[in-house]
Amino acid sequence: MEYKKGERVRHPKLEDWGLGQVLADSDNDSVKVFFVGVGEKVLSLKYVQPVHVSFENAHHPVLDNLKDKKYASKFKYQNLKQSISYFLTRFPEGFYGNNLKKELLNNNKKAHKQAQKLLNEELIIDCIIVSDYQQIIKNVLAVVNASKLISTVEKTDLRKAFLKENAQKKFSLSLYKLLYGKEPLQGRFVSFSKVLQELNIAKWTIASYFLFVMQPKSYLFIKPNITQHASELCGFEINFKTQVNWLSYESTLKFSEYLFTELVALKPRDMTDVQSFMSCIAPIKGDKKARPLKKDQRV
Repeated sequence: MEYKKGERVRHPKLEDWGLGQVLADSDNDSVKVFFVGVGEKVLSLKYVQPVHVSFENAHHPVLDNLKDKKYASKFKYQNLKQSISYFLTRFPEGFYGNNLKKELLNNNKKAHKQAQKLLNEELIIDCIIVSDYQQIIKNVLAVVNASKLISTVEKTDLRKAFLKENAQKKFSLSLYKLLYGKEPLQGRFVSFSKVLQELNIAKWTIASYFLFVMQPKSYLFIKPNITQHASELCGFEINFKTQVNWLSYESTLKFSEYLFTELVALKPRDMTDVQSFMSCIAPIKGDKKARPLKKDQRV
């Protein structure tokens, strides 16, 4: 039996391997398949012939966004069931236990309340009507200072950027459009990103902060290293680039939505919990409590 790159299959006997995707056209002897349950496997067609899966049953978030191996991941693939198990070994009570640090959650709650109070649509419109952009910026800085997500250096960069001529107006109008504009998110995010670039503050933390702090159930705050590491561990392509861009942001939102859905049994409150989960399973270098992550050994 022949197998073509991109086809979806299942192992005929090992159900726990889950749905798979053919990574390259098969030859007469073998076929290379990525299975959601175990990662990449090379199967001898002499002994095993994977079962083709019909189109309507062939979807899975990881396979639909599978990381291209040629842009290789540092990390050995780990299925989400394993990641959840590891998370629970460190935090047996999940997101609601005393072992999980509450500081981040409490800071984000405070920032969310500040944002609802100081950056609500009516207040921003009132300021725009009378061209009081200074008040909008004052409120923006108060919301930023309410959380520790933005670093001290980045806060300083923000304050300096707002000293530039016309900067307060540009930022205020683009922020209003981002948060309350009626056009699709892509256009709003791209416009906001362009203003950040003009002001020389186009960092992922700043670009993702305001949507997150206003709507933490829908939008993720992007910590570049942690987000990249977690997506690589899960085999989920987020098309990440250092420069702020729409494709990376859209892909990261898909990844966070996938995690939120799969973590439903742990009852995550919002994307703050998803961020905590990411930090646990794929920590940045220097976290002594973290499990050591090996280089990608997929064969």
